[in-house]
Amino acid sequence: MSSSRREFLAGAISAAPMIVPASAWGANDRPAYGLIGTGNRGGGMNRAFQKIGAQCAALCDVYQPYLEKARSESPAGVKTYRDYEELLAQPGLDFIVVATPDHQHCPMLKKALAARKDVYLEKPLSLSLSQSDEMIAAVRKTKQVVQIGMQRRSMGFVRQAKKMIEDGVIGRISLVQARWNWHFDLPLDKSPLPGELDWTRFLGSAPKRPLDPMRFRWWRGFWDYSGGNMTDQGTHLMDVVQWMTNSGAPLSAVCQGRITEATGVEVPNIFNASFEYPEFLATWTLDYRSTYDFDWSIRFQGEAATLMLDRKGLRVYKDAGASGTPWTQKVPTEPSQELSDTDQAEAHQQNFLDCIRTRQEPNCPIEIAAAAVAGPHMANLAFREERRVKRTADGKIV
Repeated sequence: MSSSRREFLAGAISAAPMIVPASAWGANDRPAYGLIGTGNRGGGMNRAFQKIGAQCAALCDVYQPYLEKARSESPAGVKTYRDYEELLAQPGLDFIVVATPDHQHCPMLKKALAARKDVYLEKPLSLSLSQSDEMIAAVRKTKQVVQIGMQRRSMGFVRQAKKMIEDGVIGRISLVQARWNWHFDLPLDKSPLPGELDWTRFLGSAPKRPLDPMRFRWWRGFWDYSGGNMTDQGTHLMDVVQWMTNSGAPLSAVCQGRITEATGVEVPNIFNASFEYPEFLATWTLDYRSTYDFDWSIRFQGEAATLMLDRKGLRVYKDAGASGTPWTQKVPTEPSQELSDTDQAEAHQQNFLDCIRTRQEPNCPIEIAAAAVAGPHMANLAFREERRVKRTADGKIV
């Protein structure tokens, strides 16, 4: 087992936020970046970085309509590419933003580091546990700043929740429940794509196959290009679970799932994964066929109180205490403490820009991202092989 895997499985790194106003760069000192992957998430990152004072100087995408839209939202004169290695060779770029399908993350990160660029890489970090090892090793051979796009690490109310847990507000935690509910009408259209697509470059190192418009439209539905919904949303939420509890990756994982109203895809759009940690149990449930309890939420059940995190903020509910006749208890239904989410959407990107200047570790360095995706990778393996996946004392997966 590599030392990098031991490090990220042993526990997450705590990084204090570093605040450096964008104005500190100076009027004519805007960091220039190149964006690889200009689709939905990439387009959002392009707008976010420009909003906080960075200069978009280069764009790359294999799909021409995405590239043209991003060009229209970027400064005049921005250069465009189909080959990301040509973008990396462009002089004057201070950092690279990677917002591509998961299977491209590892090779693109390595090439960007070889070009001596700082990198903002969208989550999930990797397509597999072995790739996580490779990526950690590649980053730590350099002095580059690398931030992984798990933005809850930069949210003030989430950081406040961690402090409350550390201060003993909810007591010993017994169970954590992470959920994500959307009623998702997936883009499963096999009709011809409008505009030009470089299918060979899209596939990259993935298995070669004839052009399939559905695979491009909903690449997250196929194992060749992603860990599915498990690693997509699960990286966000399981990171918070492990951060709040000072835990590394789980000891074991099981998972059951199903595909509903999504004919042709390979990954489940409804699932429940259960994780074993040394001091507590955790579940991670996703249902893309229901809006009940809408969006994301994480519930930390402690013996003194329960803390709820979701898109609205945090709430604490005091526990009624132990009882020999619990069915007779009057349980508090109103929160004893509340804090709304008032964070700026660009806080995580701002933290990255601050760290480019200070050369300090960002809020989500690569080891944290590797630990966060380890459990979801284990759950996917458990689902696909219909078994319980365990992590041994020396970190091996069995």
